Amino acid sequence: MTRRRGLALPGLAATLAAAGALIAAPTADAQALLRGEGGAAYVVGVTSWVDMPFRTIVRQQYDYSCGSAALATLLHYHYGRATTEQDVFTAMYAVGDREKIQRVGFSLLDMKRYLTSIGLQSDGYRLNLQGLARMDTPAIVLIQVGSYKHFVVLKGVRDGWVLLGDPALGLHQIPEAEFMSMWNGIAFAIHDREQPARFNIAAEWEAKTTAPLGAGYEVVSIDALTRELAPLYQITPLIVSSVPQP
Repeated sequence: MTRRRGLALPGLAATLAAAGALIAAPTADAQALLRGEGGAAYVVGVTSWVDMPFRTIVRQQYDYSCGSAALATLLHYHYGRATTEQDVFTAMYAVGDREKIQRVGFSLLDMKRYLTSIGLQSDGYRLNLQGLARMDTPAIVLIQVGSYKHFVVLKGVRDGWVLLGDPALGLHQIPEAEFMSMWNGIAFAIHDREQPARFNIAAEWEAKTTAPLGAGYEVVSIDALTRELAPLYQITPLIVSSVPQP
């Protein structure tokens, strides 16, 4: 459920075709070949600053698809079930109230039905933030800023901060008070005890997305550029080989 920007919802076939093309396309991840002393070559992974906040989040492709992207994030990154936004979108749209989905997006009921169809039990809970933290499990929550309603994944709670996986903005932390001012008090979570979920992941809490500008040292390599970042965003060699320097 998210804001509309005056875009008309295309026919289902066109929508899914476009979604497939976007989702199937890789992110900006690439590889770079660096040469060290003695001619050794290092092949390293490179991720753009734009994509860094989405390394553990499925990015939504449409204004009205935050629900399907949030659910795909929950399944893929917290329960280890390979899931794309297209998987969820297709299934929920096919059996849902299409007119309503076109107006306001997917609902928690749509999500519950989808999870039931793949053998997972889920429910919505009304509770406070302390109760949500005691659940020790990730959840989908609905936040509202003004008239803007939006599904995000609550990835952790600690030390007065809330860690959110936002399908539109990526990974970010906000103070508890700010979160409480936006949250409607309902959390939607999977309660399948046979499949424990990842919650309060240390690497996500440590992740930062601000560039290390003004760090006071000369950048001489991609490794040096990323050494001040949290481990989640550091670039590490994928392949090390001795390739003679031409």
